[in-house]
Amino acid sequence: MDRLGEHVRKYYEAYDERYKTVHARGMSWASEQSTPIVLETIRKYHITPQDSILEIGCGEGRDARAVLAQGYRLLATDLSGEAIAYCKNKMPVYQDRFAVLDCLHGEHHHQYAFIYGVAVLHMLVLDEDRHSFYQWISRHLTGQGIALICTMGDGKTEVQSDIHTAFDLQPREHLSGERLTVAGTSCRMVSFETFEHEIQSNQLSLVEKGITAALPEFDCLMYAVVKKRS
Repeated sequence: MDRLGEHVRKYYEAYDERYKTVHARGMSWASEQSTPIVLETIRKYHITPQDSILEIGCGEGRDARAVLAQGYRLLATDLSGEAIAYCKNKMPVYQDRFAVLDCLHGEHHHQYAFIYGVAVLHMLVLDEDRHSFYQWISRHLTGQGIALICTMGDGKTEVQSDIHTAFDLQPREHLSGERLTVAGTSCRMVSFETFEHEIQSNQLSLVEKGITAALPEFDCLMYAVVKKRS
């Protein structure tokens, strides 16, 4: 908080501005096509409809919609109030399944059998923020729980954006083919070596890793399934 009591925005909050810009035009930013690996992981690791599931960074609800439609007990969250309002409006029958949540520093008193986040980690550029993300996941998993983390990257490339330009308006290609002027946001891609080191440095163990996709937005995503270190 600053001396006027106003919230000081962090660079990773810039997506809220992007959503506001796009939604004001009556458009969505992302497609409604879900990420296949989410339900694949739920089934592979025998997560049941009775198990509690948390989504971190649900955005406009592309994956939450698919998980909820299968009858799972999901709480879908995002740091963006704009995104959560959008989801509640688009899926009114599931309004109570969406909530604003800060997955770095927010207070939350529940644990989950399965936590997943698709295209969230790469928004975090600073090491301290990435560590907070992993540690938050570790604290909120049940003893036998697992988490699926999907992040932009090919397993080799390491690159990051300037966090000071996250809120700067920049032209971006929309799925419609139109170029929209929106907040640039932030991005950090790491190699598998760095990804694994981060996981192991934050009270988590790697169960499996690989490359997947979340089309049409992401044709190459690194993924890791992790659990609490015993």
